Amino acid sequence: MFMSSHDFDFFVIGGGSGGVRAARMAAGFGARVAVAEERYFGGTCVNVGCIPKKLFVYASRFSEDREVAAGYGWTSGEASFDWPTLVRNKDTEIQRLNGIYERLLKSAGCEVFAARATLIDPHTVEVAGRRITATHILVATGGWPLVPQIPGHEHILTSNEMFHLEQLPKRMVVVGGGYIAVEFAGILQGLGCAVTQLYRGDLFLRGFDTETRSFLADQMRHKGIDLRFNSDVTRIDRTASGLSLQLKDGSTLEADGVLYATGRTPMTANLGLEACGVALDAAGAIKVDAHYRTNVPSIYAVGDVTNRVNLTPVALAEGMALARRLFAARDTQVDYDYIPTAIFSQPPIGTVGYSEEDARARFGEIEVYTSSFTPLRYTISPVKEKAFMKLIVEQGTRRVVGLHMCGEDAGEIAQGFAVAMRAGATKEIFDTTIGIHPSAAEEFVTMREPTRR
Repeated sequence: MFMSSHDFDFFVIGGGSGGVRAARMAAGFGARVAVAEERYFGGTCVNVGCIPKKLFVYASRFSEDREVAAGYGWTSGEASFDWPTLVRNKDTEIQRLNGIYERLLKSAGCEVFAARATLIDPHTVEVAGRRITATHILVATGGWPLVPQIPGHEHILTSNEMFHLEQLPKRMVVVGGGYIAVEFAGILQGLGCAVTQLYRGDLFLRGFDTETRSFLADQMRHKGIDLRFNSDVTRIDRTASGLSLQLKDGSTLEADGVLYATGRTPMTANLGLEACGVALDAAGAIKVDAHYRTNVPSIYAVGDVTNRVNLTPVALAEGMALARRLFAARDTQVDYDYIPTAIFSQPPIGTVGYSEEDARARFGEIEVYTSSFTPLRYTISPVKEKAFMKLIVEQGTRRVVGLHMCGEDAGEIAQGFAVAMRAGATKEIFDTTIGIHPSAAEEFVTMREPTRR
């Protein structure tokens, strides 16, 4: 269909979410497509990210669920948790998904290389000892955990290793303030670890709504996690009893394991990008325009390797938009406004749109509606957990421009409201929508009086 003197119309480096979606769609449009993946199909999300992490979240919730059940009349014998069983069953599921991703590519007609590919020039890649040419080349290699080179850094675990530990350490220190750190702190606490989380800033989850993340911090402390802000590690030493962490204030902390979740770096090293003249930013991310094209017209990039909106569904959307533009003559663009996001903390956060701080800067006059309550599930439970909900309304248009929740099922609830917000729903539309009772979600359509303007 596409006349070209090259071996392929489209060569994709990276078999993660964005690369696979772009490859499959391009093949569906009639392009000759090849994909190279050196590690595992499905990328970060399937192998060491969203999927195994969510499985671990489920596992960690059962200890608290047993306590909640006692308030409902359920009793059972002494419980025990077996870490190797969880890891083994998780591995089985991930291997199944790896196979699905590879089969999807092959069934779409893509040629698949289970090998590393590097760029030789703007139209040539080297893979599995071969030099292959392509009209268009997509780099979708994702990111990798960043480990600071402090004394004792060899003792540090990253999220990658956490999914494959032979044994679960009893005393864990989690360093970092992003969503990965927050999620693993909850996972480890739920699985029975004594958890201390350190973050060098005043409050974790920078960039999210301040009131919402402050509420989460209170709930995490209530669950027994030792949160320490404005704190950082200067060195780590192996001792007879485990690990000794020297903190910047001069104090020490003992642990059996140290997990660092202090950021991820784009995987652009040794790909041949510099030799081709592809521009990178200071963090090593590939610079792209609105159409995911680099400064080299035949080379493109999507997903985490561009270090913009590092979310799996965003990489999927970018991959689809690129394939449509290159091979279906459809110039669709990804809309980055009102992207729903969930943090699978405990309790989880669901958010759509602007934080209060960003909304005030963007829109000026706003109304803020908030509500905090004990969900029905916990009212007759020995476990007490609260939920927090927040709406932000632009006063001039009455449009709901921010929705934030910290509480059970927050991600599931935010997804539905995201549709309404992308359609421009106003506060009056929220108010005239009948709620589902009894549910936590109904709170979003029953907030009548603003907390502040």
